[in-house]
Amino acid sequence: MVTRVSPDRVGLSAVRLQRVVDHLKRYVDEGRLPGWQVLVARSGRVALDECYGLRDVEAQAPMTDDTVFRIYSMTKPITSVALMTLYEQGRLQLDDPIERHIPELGDLEVFDGGDEHDYRTVPAERSVTVRDLLTHTAGFTYGFMHAHPVDALYRSNEIGGVATPGTLKEMVTKLGRLPLQFQPGTRWNYSVATDVCGHLVERLSDKPLDTYLRETILDPLDMQDTGFLVRPDAADRFAACYEREGDGYRLVDAPATSSFLARPDFLAGGGGLVSTARDYLRFCQMILGGGELGGERILGRKTLSLMRMNHLPTGDDLASMGQAVFSETRYEGIGFGLGWSVVLDPARAQVSGSVGELAWGGLASTAFWIDPDEDLAVIFLTQLIPSSSYPVRRELRSLVYQALVD
Repeated sequence: MVTRVSPDRVGLSAVRLQRVVDHLKRYVDEGRLPGWQVLVARSGRVALDECYGLRDVEAQAPMTDDTVFRIYSMTKPITSVALMTLYEQGRLQLDDPIERHIPELGDLEVFDGGDEHDYRTVPAERSVTVRDLLTHTAGFTYGFMHAHPVDALYRSNEIGGVATPGTLKEMVTKLGRLPLQFQPGTRWNYSVATDVCGHLVERLSDKPLDTYLRETILDPLDMQDTGFLVRPDAADRFAACYEREGDGYRLVDAPATSSFLARPDFLAGGGGLVSTARDYLRFCQMILGGGELGGERILGRKTLSLMRMNHLPTGDDLASMGQAVFSETRYEGIGFGLGWSVVLDPARAQVSGSVGELAWGGLASTAFWIDPDEDLAVIFLTQLIPSSSYPVRRELRSLVYQALVD
């Protein structure tokens, strides 16, 4: 049950919070977004929960507060939490070499020059570790980057993305035959590493990833609309997905024919979930609650504290870890914890916020952040690919933080 209160009861100005709504409405009125939902919660209570526009333009179906969205990479923190529940059971350690649990990823090679058709490799100087996976420092990549020959190898081998053919196990087997982009632990690169985490969950729990998520996180937190498919009784609440086209957008995934209506073979721990604002708020509140919500403890307090720390090998921000390519966050002033970005220095990041703020986003321009200092959670949901289309996430930070008055 989500408690809605007047903003002033949780230290927010209703007048200033209205700026969030007014600003976001312009995106719809100007034809840049089909519709959206924004939710702001503080101290466990909702101060703002607004919808605007359409969830399905072709059907003229309005956005509602129970709309089901593709959250894509906002799946990553949930999968990371699932893996850390196994850490709490003593099933793995962060410095475990990955081949201890996934033998297919042993004896990896590293790209050392050439192109995707003719390249040379050198042996990895050390094994990929579990922490490398959780922090995207393993040397894996995404095929859609188009920035390196290894990206092209992923594309030709159909690795990465929600629509990856086969199963997680089959993807991991292919990964083991391809070179890493760089030596483990030497750089940060957004990647399929969280999909590998999903398969690690399967190996250690002896359960499919969707079953383990349901039993360990989703059911205990009453996240009934979250999963790798849209439930049949929720299909009429499922949003259409669009892709930016000039200053407008075009339909790329209609609700009635979407692949998300059926359980996929590839359970993409890095980007395969659908969810609602209400469900994802419960996940955020669990994080703010030190791993517990409504009497259900998902993680221990100290485990969550460990996940919130900056785990980059340099101890510095993402900008210190190599050339910036696409990700769901800025690089300057931002570190990386076990499954999400961590604000290290708001001044260097050049955005309002607090040290220790946790965040991530998804391909279709969805985003969330959690600010433990302010006991604040913000969720923004829409369906426009790519997430780099507009600077909505940065704008939201200034708009939300300016509304704090206590």
